[in-house]
Amino acid sequence: MSRLGVLLNPVAGGGRGRRAGEATVQLLRRRGHRVSLVEVPRPAGHGLAGATGPAGAGGPADAADLHGLDGLVVVGGDGTVHAGLQLTAGTGLPLGVVPAGSGNDVARCLGVPRGAARGDVAAAVRVLEDALTAGPRTVDAVTVAPVAADLTAPPARAWFVGVLSCGFDAAVNARANAMTWPRGSGRYVRAVAAELGGFRPYGYRLVLDDAVWQSAGTLVAVANTPRFGGGIAIAPDASVDDGLLDVVVARPVTRPGVAALLPGAYRGRHVRHPAVQVLRTRGVLIEPDPTLGRTPPVAFADGEPIGPLPLRVDVRPGALAVLA
Repeated sequence: MSRLGVLLNPVAGGGRGRRAGEATVQLLRRRGHRVSLVEVPRPAGHGLAGATGPAGAGGPADAADLHGLDGLVVVGGDGTVHAGLQLTAGTGLPLGVVPAGSGNDVARCLGVPRGAARGDVAAAVRVLEDALTAGPRTVDAVTVAPVAADLTAPPARAWFVGVLSCGFDAAVNARANAMTWPRGSGRYVRAVAAELGGFRPYGYRLVLDDAVWQSAGTLVAVANTPRFGGGIAIAPDASVDDGLLDVVVARPVTRPGVAALLPGAYRGRHVRHPAVQVLRTRGVLIEPDPTLGRTPPVAFADGEPIGPLPLRVDVRPGALAVLA
């Protein structure tokens, strides 16, 4: 049988991560796999601080933990997947997912059953074992790096696999993370209402492969997968293995207009709005433009804070092996 590392997040899904993690370890061991626990490389919310090299999180201890593994299994939500990605993307070490968070958008994209969030890890483990037998498949991953003033310094980089946002949705994400009440989706709704109260458009300049988009705007999201935020179809036609990013941008929209757009975004209907465009590219430089609007919020990727603009984002085709 295989030797697997398991990376746990005990707080994922309001405590479901701990229960799902224990059940996953027990089931894998009962099925004959050799299991060792791997520590999260840095606390959640690390952003780009301390990221090193193309994988964004690799020190001697990390390498020792992963040596000889046939795969790294993360148990948790998209934030836990993001942490595991820093250890696996670009290395060839396959990443498996047992979804036990509140959103699980990456697992949804990869076709992994999400019953673990309700205590049923068996279906996700079967997917892992089938992929170990058949061999992992490769999908695209994305690097994000700050644009440093000192061009001689090596850039700190992080990986993400889902969606990077740096508009209204990122501001909502940051506000929701700071709230302690209510729990679940109600906190996101409350954060939306709070952000709408003082919303004014941001100023952006985006340099893509063959175009420049410069405008005041409501939203900029760079998508490798279709969904984020617990099921919002922000880029409904995005594909995790096409070697391209779907960059969703929205010009200024009134506060009532933003509120009206949000419900339809769960089904991807927002892309029909005349203020919204979807641009496709292999890479994009995202810069603030203070002449066009206020400074955009700190960017989030896979639901985790990354850092302020300017940022350089590039897709790396086939950089991630997945057990799915």
